[in-house]
Amino acid sequence: MIAAAIDQLSRAQVQRLIEDGHVTLAGTVATKAGAKVRLGDPIEVAVPAPEPLEVLPEPIPLVVLFEDADLIVVDKPAGLVVHPAAGHATGTLVNALLHHCKDLSGIGGVLRPGIVHRLDKDTSGVMVATKSDRAHAALTAAFAAKSRGEPGALDRTYLAITSPPPPLKAGTLRTLHGRHPVDRKRFSSKVASGKPAVTHYEVVDKQLDWALVRFRLETGRTHQIRVHAADHGWPLVGDPVYGHKPRTEKLAEVARALGRQALHAATLAFDHPATAAPLRFESPLPPDMQAALAALRS
Repeated sequence: MIAAAIDQLSRAQVQRLIEDGHVTLAGTVATKAGAKVRLGDPIEVAVPAPEPLEVLPEPIPLVVLFEDADLIVVDKPAGLVVHPAAGHATGTLVNALLHHCKDLSGIGGVLRPGIVHRLDKDTSGVMVATKSDRAHAALTAAFAAKSRGEPGALDRTYLAITSPPPPLKAGTLRTLHGRHPVDRKRFSSKVASGKPAVTHYEVVDKQLDWALVRFRLETGRTHQIRVHAADHGWPLVGDPVYGHKPRTEKLAEVARALGRQALHAATLAFDHPATAAPLRFESPLPPDMQAALAALRS
């Protein structure tokens, strides 16, 4: 209800405001998002000013694909952490963006200014960050809707190398998605309860022991592609968390040389949050994955 009434706030942002005690219902601090509202009950929402940034700008090189007053689209290299966290206080994409932009949206909080989605440290490819609060609200809502599988203009495709190849030329993987029942740092599609996860895939190139596969996300769960591929028996080459023992010595050598999961965010498409113009960005396969494919084909 609140998110529908206030365009600048997404559902996730409203949830955080409720958790932090910034929403009152009929004069009482709201404690849960699902509280019942009676006709005529006043609702007050106090949106605090963005906290001062405590993350320092750093002159880290960026490959910028697009930039205007509302957003910036970059081609993130593998190995670059998106935002500061435990063990990664500096040297992140946020540090680089603060140096490059000077004017990132502060609504994302102290440690994540402008960040509306993320890629794993060792996943390369296209990412968007916001520079205005209106863009942050709009794209946060778009990514949240995508995570739930709702239709919209947001579209993401990835390229990955799997071993072995998928059994079919193309298909759709539909499962539940949740925390692994034993290892809580991992996720699994083999859970009794969880959120729905849907991944579409198409084989681009295929040999006996491996395949280059294009994935398209219908939902956006954490590690979704890596989990779906691994749980269906064809994990990503080089995946240190969900991967299996390489089937051949050549695959083992390729994985060691790659040093990361063979996953690349190849395209990102969405409507501009201010003009509604359709935007689409592409990132070519990075040199390390090209080298991996060349080694596998030789």
